[in-house]
Amino acid sequence: MSATERTTDGKLTEKQRRILAYLKENVDSQTYFKSRLIGEELGMSSKEVGTNMTALIEQPHQLEVCKWGYSSATTWKVTV
Repeated sequence: MSATERTTDGKLTEKQRRILAYLKENVDSQTYFKSRLIGEELGMSSKEVGTNMTALIEQPHQLEVCKWGYSSATTWKVTV
């Protein structure tokens, strides 16, 4: 299974779970995260983070995730 594929029952992949856990640990009511910096913290490339963040947007969880900007790395707005 590739890093961006979801299981057939809608569960998140291991990388997506790691990213989601990182976001939950580091978000205030609203926080902006760069893919590059998340990747550095989790040992992933910014491309891996961006691809998996896009998948997180489509999954139900406690956070609202939306793509915010593209300067020097994609920025994500995360809201509780």
